[in-house]
Amino acid sequence: MPSNQNPLGALPSRFRRERVLVIGCGDVGLRVARQLARNVRLLALTSSPDRAPALRAQAITPLPGNLDDSATLRRLAGLATRVLHLAPPPSDDLTDWRRDPRTQALLRTLRLRSRPQSLVYGSTSGVYGDCQGDWVDETRRVNPRTPRAQRRVDAESQLRWFGRATGTRVHTLRIPGIYAPDREGGTPRGRLLKGTPVLLAPDDVYTNHIHADDLARACVAALWRGKPQRVTNASDDTQLKMGDYFDLAADLYQLPRPPRLARSTAQEQLPLVLLSFMGESRRLDNTRLKRELGLRLHYPTVAQGLRA
Repeated sequence: MPSNQNPLGALPSRFRRERVLVIGCGDVGLRVARQLARNVRLLALTSSPDRAPALRAQAITPLPGNLDDSATLRRLAGLATRVLHLAPPPSDDLTDWRRDPRTQALLRTLRLRSRPQSLVYGSTSGVYGDCQGDWVDETRRVNPRTPRAQRRVDAESQLRWFGRATGTRVHTLRIPGIYAPDREGGTPRGRLLKGTPVLLAPDDVYTNHIHADDLARACVAALWRGKPQRVTNASDDTQLKMGDYFDLAADLYQLPRPPRLARSTAQEQLPLVLLSFMGESRRLDNTRLKRELGLRLHYPTVAQGLRA
């Protein structure tokens, strides 16, 4: 007998299969899809018709639409039982650089009909700002230092209020640097080949990482097991400063280690985007990832992940 307490139970059998909608179905979204393809119906929003064949090849139903045009999102209302939101905020053409209009447009659409049971958002660990190398758990107050991180804080806030207002279980993953040997630009090899400098040890910063496959598994775990209105650091166990990370990769690839510069010199030679990453130091505590989401990392350290 169908259960009135189960939103799927009262539907005809052909509609009872879970429907997972991926917003921002890039590399990580495709990895999530590969894990779920046999068990759920997968849907993905795409603003590029050219991507449709590739999505279908992965057993994903493409849905034309653009987060920057809210009129194209109406078909999403009431469509999915669970939503994975991996789309970044826009980086330009903003009336307010502190806001994420894409998340706002998505949530307005999801409010129109029956709400999803759960929604997982892929945020960034950059919302913590510079923590001067301290250990950081999810109770630490956010302190975004860049417009990009500020917009992520805004998106998290919008999602938190959406969850409280609608009853949808909203779970936020704060994600550090994503890597994987089979991910485009997913290893330090290209930077090592260019000989891009890193900071001298006294000036260096702690950096955090997660293998793309482990991140995909974290997304799946959060969709089904994530606590409501909860934040989780999606990071591995690695404790390395940035320069040591590149030295490790150079040794694995049998390439020269990168040159080291003092911070004062680096500010004159390196681009601002790269310097912004060198200006924040923190070590992410991943206890919630393991205990609450029950995730056992396949690649606990970057050394294991890069060797794979």
